[in-house]
Amino acid sequence: MTGGDGVHRDVPVPMTGDGGAWGSDALALMLRALGVPYVLLNPGASFRGLHDSLVNTLSNERPQMLVCLHEEHAVAIAHGYAKVTGTPLAAIVHSNVGLMHATMAIFNAWCDRLPVIVLGATGPVDAARRRPWIDWIHTMRDQGALVRAFVKWDDQPASVPAAYESLLRARQIAETAPMGPVYVNFDVSLQEERLDALPPLPDVARYLPPPVAHAPPAAVAQAAQWLRDARCPLLLIGRASRDVAAWEARVALAEALGARVLTDLKVGAAFPTDHPLHAAPPGVFLVPEAAAALKDADVVLALDWVDLGGTLQQAWGREPVASRVIHVSPDQHLHHGAGMEYHALPPADLYLACDAQAVVADLLALLRATPPSGSAQLQVSLPAREARAVAAGSDTLTIAQVAGRLRDALGDHPYALTHLPLGWSGDLWHFRHPLEFLGGDGGAGIGAGPGLTVGAALALAGGGRMAVGILGDGDFLMGVTALWTAAHARVPLLIVVCNNRSYYNDEIHQERVAKTRDRPVANKWIGQRIDDPAPDLAMLARAQGLTGIGPVRDDAQLAAVLADAVARVRRGEAVVVDVHVAPGYSPSMAAGVARGHAAKDKQ
Repeated sequence: MTGGDGVHRDVPVPMTGDGGAWGSDALALMLRALGVPYVLLNPGASFRGLHDSLVNTLSNERPQMLVCLHEEHAVAIAHGYAKVTGTPLAAIVHSNVGLMHATMAIFNAWCDRLPVIVLGATGPVDAARRRPWIDWIHTMRDQGALVRAFVKWDDQPASVPAAYESLLRARQIAETAPMGPVYVNFDVSLQEERLDALPPLPDVARYLPPPVAHAPPAAVAQAAQWLRDARCPLLLIGRASRDVAAWEARVALAEALGARVLTDLKVGAAFPTDHPLHAAPPGVFLVPEAAAALKDADVVLALDWVDLGGTLQQAWGREPVASRVIHVSPDQHLHHGAGMEYHALPPADLYLACDAQAVVADLLALLRATPPSGSAQLQVSLPAREARAVAAGSDTLTIAQVAGRLRDALGDHPYALTHLPLGWSGDLWHFRHPLEFLGGDGGAGIGAGPGLTVGAALALAGGGRMAVGILGDGDFLMGVTALWTAAHARVPLLIVVCNNRSYYNDEIHQERVAKTRDRPVANKWIGQRIDDPAPDLAMLARAQGLTGIGPVRDDAQLAAVLADAVARVRRGEAVVVDVHVAPGYSPSMAAGVARGHAAKDKQ
């Protein structure tokens, strides 16, 4: 059966009796009350009670189960869904072993500041109820400790009323800015407890996340005054929602100030990259013209920018930052000592630890009431940049050619780029809508790209916008079985693999080490190449139930294949195209890596 959004649902045989009331029935009904549309899972005995309730009590509907072939994929798909919607799905992982499988994907969602409700199971906690061997190795005294360093909150409730509260709190905390994953662990015995009656469900409307926090009016007024008086203001626009009205507000703020803008490829599209005020192509690191624009700014407004301290260092090096910096981000609320994903401590002349979009709205209101002087408004007019043209005719395809041919194939059809490879350059493609690029994987966890693409496609299903992932071959190979879930759920998507047959990022590292130690650079490929034999990526895609095409090795073939692939996806297929490309970094990545090595060498 297929639902209204086109997602296939496995329909269970109806129960003939009432089946009694069980602890897991209450958990399943609570998930429905919370409005969770899907749960992603790789089956496991520790949550067999909850699994039964989702199937037989809820008829596998609201939420619908989507089976995954690995727990890491379950969380990655939920993460990809949250990239589009900003709302969480539930991912269920089996006991300690499933949670250990899922940790990389949880860390990605944590670094990306996006909500996922991870549900687990353990036990029986009561040792007298454990089966020999298997229940002992799948029980932990403190299972949440495995992920506590990179979830916002975790719990292990011991009764159905406590579980209600735990799930309410989990959703509330996950969706409170700064958002992130949470983990709730259910004892097997709690799930399989027979109840006389199901406790009444609470009114979930009374347990919603709080509204976003605004900055004190005096602080916003100070920021507005500095921006009004600035000779050359600049906006660093980082984490942002996919909301069109919020996008338009950011554009209006930049235009009201005549401020140049920089955006980033670590996060989703936040400002039109072909706007006259967008100062330089986005990248993972700053390209030289972006670093120059940042250093030239006398006032910098950083809106939830990822690694503000490191970005300022890229522009100023060891010099003191001469710009006046307005730092807007609630991210400090998640910082602790377990990891370093809070990055370098940035200097700030005004620090507003609140929602960035709320500050944009408040600044706009002030600026519209008292506009800047005419000399400041749209003072900067940068030349419009076109996306880099395709260089055709070469014997070896490049990522630039893949980008150009894919743009041609998509035409005017709405799309969402769900992932980009390390070799991508920000001048290859313009983003003109907040859904046109969904950002990176958060924690730089290779293997996330397929799952993120499936999750985004699930969120976009039935809406007319095509999910398109452009992945590296290593990323694809690590996560390829995530695609089976898309095939089974009948979710259309397109993945183009830029296949350089190598873990090329590490070839660059080995080259650097060889040069430093005066050893043969020619050996950098050993232990890095994905070749001899080369994996058949198209066959791997077909093995998951998708349409697999390739390898594609020349430009004329590439144009025809991508046009056919887009047409197939528009008809409802899930398609993977394997394209052999030359190894190489984007200019921003190459420059960033070089700057990083240079800084390390000076220490």
